[in-house]
Amino acid sequence: MNLRSVDLNLLVALNALLTDLHVTRAADRIGLSQPAMSNALSRLRHIFKDELLVRTANGMQATPRAIELAEPVKRLLRQLERLLDSEAAFDPTTTTRSFSVRLSDLLSRLLLPAVGKTIETTAPFAQFDVVHYSPTQTVEALEKDEIDLAISMGLAHSNSIKSIVLMKDRMVCVMREGHPLAQRPLTMETFLQATHLKVSMSPTDLRFVDDVLARQGLTRRVAVNVPHWLLVPHVLRDSDLLSVMPRRLAFAMVAEDLAIRDLPFASDPFEWSMYWHRRHDASQDLNWLRSIFVEAARGLPESD
Repeated sequence: MNLRSVDLNLLVALNALLTDLHVTRAADRIGLSQPAMSNALSRLRHIFKDELLVRTANGMQATPRAIELAEPVKRLLRQLERLLDSEAAFDPTTTTRSFSVRLSDLLSRLLLPAVGKTIETTAPFAQFDVVHYSPTQTVEALEKDEIDLAISMGLAHSNSIKSIVLMKDRMVCVMREGHPLAQRPLTMETFLQATHLKVSMSPTDLRFVDDVLARQGLTRRVAVNVPHWLLVPHVLRDSDLLSVMPRRLAFAMVAEDLAIRDLPFASDPFEWSMYWHRRHDASQDLNWLRSIFVEAARGLPESD
């Protein structure tokens, strides 16, 4: 393939097509007409010698070759965007930059309301993508320049990754307000006798609850495992289950009719940190992005 014969705008079209899996929606995403996007898809099929998108009973589906291309194309467009942007002229009010941040549902619940308001008022044309990766995937994504920053806890990383503490937290026990245990002090005995709801994808339950109990030769009775934090209040509301969660999240959910109690055993506090790659230390756009997360964290109620 002769690179000089390839219109790089076709990569923008390909990224939109692979994101939406729909010609009309992809056209709307990047401001093309539907016929123009159909023509771009035809040209892309010729370039890559693959159908890329095929029609099925459930709508358009990406071919294996298209799936293989999706992440490299997205990464290349991000790099081209940075190359063409003038760092000295970065202005959040006019930028059309696409920012990508790793957040869990817990951290999204805490930080995105304030971050979204800031972006809406100061960067109305920017695009903001949230992804949720495992700790290992998060570090790899930072190294490969697939995300701009990550907020997580205790990531093991190389010296190429920098971090700052964003906020401190600790674990507490939550239950519905009408729970029998909400009417009296929570003891180790009643805590262990109760049945529990656990967030299976989170390391915090294991590290700050189960591991602490195991060192004392104790275990709790986990009756239900769920994959996401935001499911917790909905399950607790109609049951006598207990759950343990970060105190900041618990207080963000007080409107969900939850009672919050201290754990009946000592559990170390912990820190949520913001991570980014050293290559972006001097990037004005990413310095701005980091600053709005710092401000969002500062605006949260204290955890103690």
